[in-house]
Amino acid sequence: MDDEPAVILGDRFVAAVAEAARLHAHQARKGTGVPYISHLLAVAGLVLENGGDEEQAIAALLHDGPEDQGGEATLALIRERFGDRVADIVAACSDTFVTPKPPWLERKRSYIAHLDDVADDVWPVALADKVHNARTIVADLREHGPETLDRFNGGREGTLWYYETLGERLSKLAPGPMATELLALAAEMRTLAER
Repeated sequence: MDDEPAVILGDRFVAAVAEAARLHAHQARKGTGVPYISHLLAVAGLVLENGGDEEQAIAALLHDGPEDQGGEATLALIRERFGDRVADIVAACSDTFVTPKPPWLERKRSYIAHLDDVADDVWPVALADKVHNARTIVADLREHGPETLDRFNGGREGTLWYYETLGERLSKLAPGPMATELLALAAEMRTLAER
């Protein structure tokens, strides 16, 4: 077994960690006191663990920046600092840059539909994002029960529909361990939500 990393992370990755920390410094995970950057670091880790490259990991760190912290201006900053490929992946992982955001169901349907049209280097980042979100939802469902889903804009049925539909779609577009895990997490989410 080779102990050399498949991807060498350089100064751009370090700069992206700092930028993610700056963008989300005052943000917590929905319904918790957990610093939001924990999600971004976890998503970048999943991307790297599943064969992603440095630019995909950078995009993972920054994927929620424009959507949550400044829209198109933040995306332009990401493009300037980290390049077109990173910015394109970030844009493809976002469901809107509009404030106020359009209705939840409309955004989620549009996001799922557009996955068919994105470059294939987007799918690992999108999968890592959704897998980490689903893992945390399942963990919260185990600990706190079905009322966990009340904190999400889609409510119980909308959230279950979203993760089941994402799992089905992404398992067709990007089959592999993360897609399989997302499908399993979506199924467990429904079981736990209906107990």
